[in-house]
Amino acid sequence: MSFSPQSRVWIYQSNRKFTSQEESEILNKLASFTNQWKAHGNELLAKAEIRYGFFIILTVDETQANVTGCSIDSSVRLIKEIEQEYNVDLFNRFNMAYKVDNDVVVNNKEDFETLINIKKINPETIVFNNMVQNLAELETKWEVPFKNSWHSTVFAHLL
Repeated sequence: MSFSPQSRVWIYQSNRKFTSQEESEILNKLASFTNQWKAHGNELLAKAEIRYGFFIILTVDETQANVTGCSIDSSVRLIKEIEQEYNVDLFNRFNMAYKVDNDVVVNNKEDFETLINIKKINPETIVFNNMVQNLAELETKWEVPFKNSWHSTVFAHLL
């Protein structure tokens, strides 16, 4: 199944890594959801994945049918159910994800600031920009060096 580069994406970042058991259960829930996801009765061409054990990514190709407020609400409800069932935080935008070697680490904003201060996070550290809007941006602008991300403007005073 091929998705347009302009397909919309939503990224939900967990505050902790899912276990492999949790990941397979969550993927099953996401698959049954995306298989029947509709907007005003039109089936949406959608997929869901988990990357690095931390990120739930929903993708919808709007060349088929446009996502509506109601269909977005239904996806948010599902994510909130997953959040409660697995006792994770998927909506906290102040949790920052970055890479150490090839491992993903998630810290709260204060710890992230401290790590910048003590130079554990530097301009080259790969951070995750969960604000990307579409598949093309997911591929090119999601994992970026700190210096090229929105993080660098927010935390500029620390560099």
